[in-house]
Amino acid sequence: MANSAQARKRARQSEVRRQHNASLRSSMRTSVKKIIKAIQGGDQAAANAAFKAEMPTVDGMVNKGLAHKNTIARQKSRLNARIKAMAS
Repeated sequence: MANSAQARKRARQSEVRRQHNASLRSSMRTSVKKIIKAIQGGDQAAANAAFKAEMPTVDGMVNKGLAHKNTIARQKSRLNARIKAMAS
């Protein structure tokens, strides 16, 4: 347990930030799941629209430090490849 006033404040701030980051991380995962659901639905146009709509949200998480840039780049590449593979 934090003993000084400064440490107590830092503990409060950390908890608020943790909850906020958890919420953002959850919304990012939901965005990816929307794209996957559209891909599994078999409609390439809907999947492409979902991809274009959700990627700015996911990219924003990189700037906030909630996800590593290479992880997001890999996910985007794989999702885009799956969307393009639907055409054939």
